[in-house]
Amino acid sequence: MATTAANLGGFRPSGGSQNSTGLENLARLAVDEHNEKEKGMVEFVMVVKATEQVVAGTLHHLTVEAIDGGKKKLYEAKVWVKPWMNVKELQEFKHADDSPSCTTSDLGIKKDGHGPGLQGVPIHDPVVEGAANHALKAIQQRSNSLVPYELKEILHANAEVVEDLTKLEMVLKVKRGDKEEKLTVEVHHLSHGTFHLNRIEPHHS
Repeated sequence: MATTAANLGGFRPSGGSQNSTGLENLARLAVDEHNEKEKGMVEFVMVVKATEQVVAGTLHHLTVEAIDGGKKKLYEAKVWVKPWMNVKELQEFKHADDSPSCTTSDLGIKKDGHGPGLQGVPIHDPVVEGAANHALKAIQQRSNSLVPYELKEILHANAEVVEDLTKLEMVLKVKRGDKEEKLTVEVHHLSHGTFHLNRIEPHHS
């Protein structure tokens, strides 16, 4: 499908899955160039999130999980691809604002049926995003309001493995009509893949 003028400059999900070979290669390029420039020792792990922006070429915005100093960290990278010039140019590479030490996939390591307690997880983790969307639908169903809730942002997320489920505690910024509010929610991700909203309360900063 041809790109129209209305699409130019806008963000859209990347064409491949976030762990496709093409996006992984771009992320590895970003990590390698960062290491070369900063004399760093960052090791690529995976692409957590990928969007792209149509400019003169394509500007890829990547959230990359990597290991630095033995710890998992999140980085934001921007790679500008100009196919007609065969150019892939790193525009930016920086620590993400939210740099938790593990992802929900790490929480499967259990001891006596329990994980090591609540740990910060990336807000763009697929399980976290799924839990947030489930919470929003459940809140809407419990509300008597006809005005729909809109998820504006996942501000923070912690997760813990308890027996056969993952307990996620999140702070969500939501909007209903003209009103924005922050909510603290607890969602259980069951072993067979379904979500259950266990608790919701106003978030007090």
